[in-house]
Amino acid sequence: MMRDTPPLAQPAHEPVWSEQYCGGAWVLSGYDDVAAALRDPRFSVRRAARWINGAASDAGDARQQRDFKRVFSRSLLFLDGRAHRRLRHVIQPGFKPAELQRQAPAIAAIARRLLDRIGPQVASHTQFDFVEAFARPLPALVIANLLGLPDRVPAEFIDWAAALAAFIGAPTPDQAQAAAARQALADMCDFFTLAMAADDLGDGLLARIAVAHREQKISGTEALAQCSTLLFAGYETTRNLLGNGLLALLRHPAQWAALKAAPQNLRLAVREMLRYDSPVQYTGRRLVADIELGGQRLRRGQLAILHIGMANHDARRFSDPGRFDIARDQGNHLSFGHGPHVCLGAALTQLEAEIAFGTLLQALPEISLAPSPPQWQPLAAYRALERLPVTPGKSTQQPTQPPTHRELTHA
Repeated sequence: MMRDTPPLAQPAHEPVWSEQYCGGAWVLSGYDDVAAALRDPRFSVRRAARWINGAASDAGDARQQRDFKRVFSRSLLFLDGRAHRRLRHVIQPGFKPAELQRQAPAIAAIARRLLDRIGPQVASHTQFDFVEAFARPLPALVIANLLGLPDRVPAEFIDWAAALAAFIGAPTPDQAQAAAARQALADMCDFFTLAMAADDLGDGLLARIAVAHREQKISGTEALAQCSTLLFAGYETTRNLLGNGLLALLRHPAQWAALKAAPQNLRLAVREMLRYDSPVQYTGRRLVADIELGGQRLRRGQLAILHIGMANHDARRFSDPGRFDIARDQGNHLSFGHGPHVCLGAALTQLEAEIAFGTLLQALPEISLAPSPPQWQPLAAYRALERLPVTPGKSTQQPTQPPTHRELTHA
């Protein structure tokens, strides 16, 4: 079980070798070291093939394993240099500020609709699971809308994303995690193959990717890889931010009260949520050259773990880093990465969270933690809540019928 509080130990001043990650890796945890490594091309993201090969495997479907590696390794997450820039150029226009602001009313409508659907619990002041009712469905529906698929998100998507998160989030994926991830990605690719074949794709990101494929700017495999990455990454990071952020606010009632009194400070508050309890705790890099760092020699071919969560708690960068302070304004956290691989959807995630918490402030101002404790997913790379029981308190909304899991996914 993952820890129930964010890391408070001070980051190391130099790289530390650990056998915990994929048979051995250098762990960088200081803010300056992690930020520098995220910018440094000698720390390569092209680690997918060795990672997949290193996962425990059975004698199952060799073709599925081959297809998984082929698609997975063409994701933006695992490409450097020219290939990364080419694919990013195709997708980036969908994340421009003007485009995201155009999405804001739809995000707000989704947030309100999800809260409307927990009306009976609100009316009776009974607890509900915030993760299941709100944090899970909201980002899935938002990214689907951005892709141009507001009415075609399969109910299985959350399960697909969970399988990929379990594989990516494990220091050394086991056989079951690898098999589940292979099947999830295969199902995702089947879904997007059919979606891109539709006659009317609208003007969303999926249409942009399909046009780039038809114009031979990207391959079919690259198209499927980016669609799957957008859905998975757009879902997982935001889902965790919403759960972690609300938990931090409710565990610090003075901070929740301060935000209610001054909701215009939501931008800073979300930035502090990201710093305090980063949704992505670490990312991996493969060294493509020998490097001297902090008196250690990191050798070509070795794995480096850039520990974002620890870097965000570096006292050399943030004063009293274990304190949750929504008024903190001490520069950038590293939760979205840094450098050429900075998260493409960072602005979207920030916007979603601001709208989501703004909606919560209005609709459920008296929300509080329920007696049942929160439950965490056992994923090392992600700080992810499985359940967050809350009590709604007084509401400003009229109750409606409670949702099912499938209804939430199709909201």
